[in-house]
Parts: sequence; C-alpha cells; structure tokens
Amino acid sequence: MENNKSFLWPEGILIALLALGGVFSLAFMMLLRPNASEAQNRQSINVKDVAANVGTQQRIEKLKAAMLTSWQQEAQTKGLSYAVPSRFQGAIIESAKLTQGEKVIALTFDDGPWPQTTEQVLDILKSNNIKGTFFVVGQNLKNYPEIGKQIVVQGHVIGNHTWHHWYHFFNPQAAAFEIDRTEDLIYQVTGAKTNLFRPPGGFLHNGLAAYAKGQKYAVVMWSADSTDYKQPPVPKLIDNVIKDSKTGGIVLMHDGGGNRSKTIQALPEIISNFRKQGYRFVTIPELLEIEDADKKLLANKKQ
Repeated sequence: MENNKSFLWPEGILIALLALGGVFSLAFMMLLRPNASEAQNRQSINVKDVAANVGTQQRIEKLKAAMLTSWQQEAQTKGLSYAVPSRFQGAIIESAKLTQGEKVIALTFDDGPWPQTTEQVLDILKSNNIKGTFFVVGQNLKNYPEIGKQIVVQGHVIGNHTWHHWYHFFNPQAAAFEIDRTEDLIYQVTGAKTNLFRPPGGFLHNGLAAYAKGQKYAVVMWSADSTDYKQPPVPKLIDNVIKDSKTGGIVLMHDGGGNRSKTIQALPEIISNFRKQGYRFVTIPELLEIEDADKKLLANKKQ
C-alpha cells in the first residue's frame, strides 16, 4: 500500500499543476483578447482611412481631368483663336505702327514650354497682371503639355515656333511638317488655334517663313532683342530691352531652350521700368488690333 500511495501522489500533483496551468493560460488569453481586438479595430480604421484618402484623391483627379476636358471642349467649341486682322495675315511684323498717343508694348517669350522657367515667367506676369505671347516649340510642348496648358489657361497667347527649332533650309514639305505638326499639337493640348508664327533665329529665307506666309500666318519678328540667349549680365539684358523699345514695340525674350535664370531676374525690373514710362502691356493680337483700329481711324479722317 505504501508503494501505491507514493506512486499516486506525484500523479495527483501533476494533474493539479496541469489544471492550474490551463486556468492561467485561459486567463492570459482573455487578458490578451481585448488588445488583439483593439489592434484589429485600429487596423480596420487605418484601412478605412487609407481607402477614404485614396478615394478622395481619385475624386480630385477626376474633377481636375473633367474641368480640363470641359475647358478644352469649350475652347474648341468657341474656336478659341488668336486671329489677327486680315491685313496682317501673311505679313511680316516687327512692330505696330501707331499714330495715337497711347504707349503700348508686347512682351514675347520663345522656345518653351520649359520646366520651371516658363512657370516662373507665368508667376511674374500673373503677379503684375500682364498677358504675354509665348511662341512654343512643338517637341517641347509634347514633352511638357501641362505647362503649355497653363500658358493658355492663364490667359496668355500662344504662337507657333516650329517643331524642332532648326535653322537650316526647308523645302515646302519639310516646312509644312515643322509648322503644321506644331499647330495640330497646340490645338490638341490647349484647344487654341493660332495664326501667329515666329521663325527660329528670325531667319526669313530658309523656307519656313515663306510657308507660314502662304498659310496666312502673321510672321512675328521683334523690335527689341534682349539677347538673353547669350546670357549677358542682368543690367545689360535690361538695357537691351529698354533702349530699343518704343510704343507699338515687340520685345523678344526666352522662357525655354536653356538656362534662363537671367531672364527671370531681369523681367520684374523690365516690367517696372516700362510702367514708370507709362506703358501698357498687350499681347500680339491686341497690338495688331490697335494698329488696325488706328489705321481705320486715320483713313476715316482723310475721307
């Protein structure tokens, strides 16, 4: 009997310990369960938050896309166009010949759209409540369409500056490719139609200007050259613009095609200087309309 008791005693202890361990395990699991549930709740909330944020962002993007599409459709429906008076279609223009006393001048920018620089020019013009004329290169517009859209959305005028910005001679077919392809892309991207053309480098005898004139473009040159493409010191750049400017003038600057930091530095001072002289800033179509009205008024006086 003694042997049997000694055998059963440890077995009883073992069973008791196992039972006690089970109780502790169950209690421990119960303690942990609220935390696990809380973690699950947090995870669920986080997933909902992320889903909500993603959904909001998607709705914003859809709204932006819808607004842009609507704007482009409206522009196309209305035929948003920078048409110039018929007397200037197929003509070469260096400035407007005005007889009236109002002092007006047109700021023009070539070779964009260009990352950062074009946007900086747009910001400066916006802060000064000025509209400019931008002659865009087709391949740059293809690469940076959003910047091109901003030019037009902010009320500026856009013109054709060929697809590649090359200087060599072009036969009629090559000239048509350079100009027509750019014209088509301007319309596709912005909804705007333009009959303003500026030949790269101002070259008038390499086939491009001849084709543009045949297509009734106004071939827009300039009367004041900033020479900012040479990157002169900022005071020299400013002086280049101011010294050659007069009422009816067209100022040549660049927002693309290279480092235009000096143009960005000079532009506010150029604007300030012109305003001190009493100038009002106009786009190229506005400038040509002023000249057209001026000539009609002069002709009526002679009758």
